[in-house]
Amino acid sequence: MRTIIIGFLLIQVSFSFAQDSLQVEAKKEKKLRFLPLPAVGMSPTTGWMLGIAPGAYWMLGDPSNTSPSSALGTVLFTQNKQLLMTAKATTFFSGDQWNMLTDLRYFVNSQPTYGLGTGPQSAKPVGNGGIDFSDDPFQPIETAQMMEFSYLRLHNTVMKRYQETRFFMGLGYHLDYHYKINDQLLNLDTIPPVVTSHYGYSVFKDIDPEKYILSGVSLNFLFDSRDNAVNPYSGRYAYANIRINPTFLGSTKGSSILWLEYRDYLHLSKDRPRHLIGFWTYGWFQTSGTLPYMDLPAVGWDQFGRSGRAYTQGRFRGQDLIYTELEWRVPLQREKDTFGAVLFVNGTTATNRDANISLYDYLDVGYGLGLRVMIMKKSRANLALDYAWGRYGAQGFYFGLNEVF
Repeated sequence: MRTIIIGFLLIQVSFSFAQDSLQVEAKKEKKLRFLPLPAVGMSPTTGWMLGIAPGAYWMLGDPSNTSPSSALGTVLFTQNKQLLMTAKATTFFSGDQWNMLTDLRYFVNSQPTYGLGTGPQSAKPVGNGGIDFSDDPFQPIETAQMMEFSYLRLHNTVMKRYQETRFFMGLGYHLDYHYKINDQLLNLDTIPPVVTSHYGYSVFKDIDPEKYILSGVSLNFLFDSRDNAVNPYSGRYAYANIRINPTFLGSTKGSSILWLEYRDYLHLSKDRPRHLIGFWTYGWFQTSGTLPYMDLPAVGWDQFGRSGRAYTQGRFRGQDLIYTELEWRVPLQREKDTFGAVLFVNGTTATNRDANISLYDYLDVGYGLGLRVMIMKKSRANLALDYAWGRYGAQGFYFGLNEVF
């Protein structure tokens, strides 16, 4: 499965970057930098895409004690009449006394699913061992199962800094609404019926397979000592999110979720801070109750949708998921930092509790390389171009702003 997002009108963008550099040299600080990046893209799922992928950077306080805030957005229209809109931001208020994480999405979309758990399709049953939809409830699913759906996400978390440390804690609200779900391979009129993983799971868990809501509040703990959230050279990032989704807040089924994330950066040269190894891992767990199928932990559904290079979003899904990535970042110039390169490898493992697939029964790996072009020296914003390969014929070319983590 390939996905390509390619920027165009780079002359206009380059002019904006050059103008910004001149203003920095003149010590005329801009509180807001907006990068309008038109984009065209293609994937087998969406066909051709056309739209914009803007980035923004701003300061809400004194640069000496306030971290830069950043946001990335997309508005994409596709050949298959899909609409993909996102706005994802990390905001630091004056003196870094408050931190806010925002993730807004509206999709009119289609996307393949491959059942629950990592590993080959032959290991994944349709009926999850609980419903006899055919003579063999463990009949393997050998192809991608395309789904059409509309999706609304409203996530916002506000955290207060503890004294003069880099530790934050606070509360959040999270809404995920999937509706107009159309399982394209589902056919209950044949003998035997064609049952998809999504439909089988939904019926087994007594969930309407055409729409469902996940609505809840969260308790959040964040430690962030990175020197730059856009392109870190040093520091650590640790984040814990405990989310409770009760039915009285609108959730289709009551549940709770635990998210644990950690990032670190190991220097390989005292003189070149850009020469480093980055480490990223997260664990995402259903800790109680029942989650709807599309709300289960899945690769590529982190806040910025950066995990799982080589694989499509949602390629691996389960009640529990652990993701790990290593990236070697190296400058390509002896003294300057304009051009750089990366080598990376990632691994995903996910469960299917109803089919006795546990964490680390299977580990699906992706790997690749990429080019980095620093387009704003002050914020260290990069253009990133990556190519990745994975198992089961997966591969993809990725174009974006900023480092992956």
